[in-house]
Amino acid sequence: MNAQATSFTASEMMIVTAARALAGAHTVFVGVGLPNIACNLARRTVVPDLELIYEAGAYGASPARLPLSIGDPALVSGSIAVMSQADLFSFYLQGGRVEVGFLGGAQIDRYGNLNTTVISDYTTPSVRLPGSGGACEIAIHAQRLLYIMRLSKRAFVERLDFTTSPGYLSGGDARRRLNMPGGGPHRVITDKALFDFETPTREMRLASLYPGVSVEEVLAHIGWPIARAETLQVNEPPTDEELRCIREELDPLGLYRL
Repeated sequence: MNAQATSFTASEMMIVTAARALAGAHTVFVGVGLPNIACNLARRTVVPDLELIYEAGAYGASPARLPLSIGDPALVSGSIAVMSQADLFSFYLQGGRVEVGFLGGAQIDRYGNLNTTVISDYTTPSVRLPGSGGACEIAIHAQRLLYIMRLSKRAFVERLDFTTSPGYLSGGDARRRLNMPGGGPHRVITDKALFDFETPTREMRLASLYPGVSVEEVLAHIGWPIARAETLQVNEPPTDEELRCIREELDPLGLYRL
C-alpha cells in the first residue's frame, strides 16, 4: 500500500476499515449507502476479484461508478449474470453461496440484532424506517455478517424498538437452536472503533480503536456496559491510495465521506 495520509475524516476511516474487513472474501451481498461504497472500495484495493451481489438481481457486478441504488443500471454492465430477485435469493443466498452479508441499520443491540423498521411503538412510530428489504434473509443465510453504522447512543441501544434482522438473538447458541444456516454477525464497523463478537455469549465486544479516539469516547456512545478485548489495538489509518479512490472515484461529491 502507499504511504499513509495525514488527514482523513471519521467517515473515511470507517469506509476504509469496512473495505479492509472484506480481504479474503469472494462473494458479498451489498446493501445501499455505506456498505455500497465500502464494497466498491474493496474491489479497488484489497480484493479485486470480489463478486458484488445486489438485491435487484445483479451477480458479479463491476460498476464503473458508485451505484445510486440497488436498481441502478450501472450494475448491469459487466455483471456475470442478471436474474430475477427470486432466483438470486433462492439459488445464491438461500443456497448458502453468499460468503458475506454487508448491512447497516438504525439500531443495533448487544447481540447484533438490527432494527430497520420503526423507532418507538410499531403502531404509532415516531419514525417509520425503510423496513427489511432483503436484510432479514441476508442476516439469516449469509455465512458471516459485517455491519457498518455510525456510533451513537440512539443507534447502539440496550433494547431494540423492533427486531428486523436477527444477529445472535438472545445470545449464546440461540441462532443454532432455531436452525439458522448463516454464521451470524462477525464485525461492527463504526466511525470511532471496531467491534467483534468473540465472546462465549456472542455479545458485542470492543475490539480496536481508531487513531485519536479514546476508550471513554467510545463508551459514551453505547447504551449498555460493553465488553472489551484484553488488548485494544489501534487500526491503521487510511493510505493515500485508499483516500484517492474514495474522493476521486467513489464519492467525489462527499455524500458519505464527510
